[in-house]
Amino acid sequence: MTVQHSALFALTEEEQHLLPSDDDVAFYLEHGWYLSKKLFTDEETDLLESASERFYAGHRDRTLPVRPPKLAYWEPEHGDVQRHNDYIHYEDDTIGRILHKPLLGAVAARLAAAEEIRVFQSTLIFKPPVAGEQSNIVPWHFDRHYWSTCTSERMLTAFIPFHDCGEEMGTITMVDGSHRWQETAENDATSLHFAERDRSELEVMLEENAHHNGVEVNKIPVHIPKGHVNFHHCRTYHGSGANVSDRPRRAISFHLQDGDNRYRDFRRSDGTPVAYNHDVLVRKTAEGTPDYSDPEYLPVLWSSR
Repeated sequence: MTVQHSALFALTEEEQHLLPSDDDVAFYLEHGWYLSKKLFTDEETDLLESASERFYAGHRDRTLPVRPPKLAYWEPEHGDVQRHNDYIHYEDDTIGRILHKPLLGAVAARLAAAEEIRVFQSTLIFKPPVAGEQSNIVPWHFDRHYWSTCTSERMLTAFIPFHDCGEEMGTITMVDGSHRWQETAENDATSLHFAERDRSELEVMLEENAHHNGVEVNKIPVHIPKGHVNFHHCRTYHGSGANVSDRPRRAISFHLQDGDNRYRDFRRSDGTPVAYNHDVLVRKTAEGTPDYSDPEYLPVLWSSR
């Protein structure tokens, strides 16, 4: 790439020290997750929170031109349940600007051994402080199952809370090393989102896959200090528990793709094509397939090219 393009993603000397070390990358490769150093300032995380409150009150800088068929999109009439709002990086400029911090993409690039990192999806999440709220419990799953139309095996997710986030708040919980498991079998249901499947079925699937690989399920709730980010591999099983604290758990789940990722045709055994929400939004390639490098919705976060 040109010097001008590279300068767009330049890091300060201080930011360079916040990148994962060789030992950190080795940990990620072995365990399937990595807790970063402090990547966001307190001012940035406070801005994320205030912008999210404006968003919940109705503010939009833009809206999607069409509503994808499986869009997660909380509205006030849905009540005091766990809120999920997809494409937050697109609909809110303040949140989008903070998420576009080059340091975040540079960390992801180092973990994924990628020359380029692009946005894949972003979801604003709010867990109300209601101990018995069943929607707050996220069952065991891994993200690659829902990205069947992607060619990449290096995609990853950055989980970004807006505050200190511990087990009491229902923090994200990793199934350590599960990204290295061989699955018992591919089945048609795995391409369905966890919200479309029975929670007990997903618990059984986790235990069966662990048994198949001759390992115990090791669940690690990750305590994430304010400004830090937890990254996990697209094949790492994860979930989260109830929020039994006295305040909401606020976060963004930021799904990232390496620059080599492309759309692929994926069909269930009955021939039914699998689709992702992007497929009705993004521009088309010369071959007429969805372009997962469309800068309108899936911009570049980091590039060393």
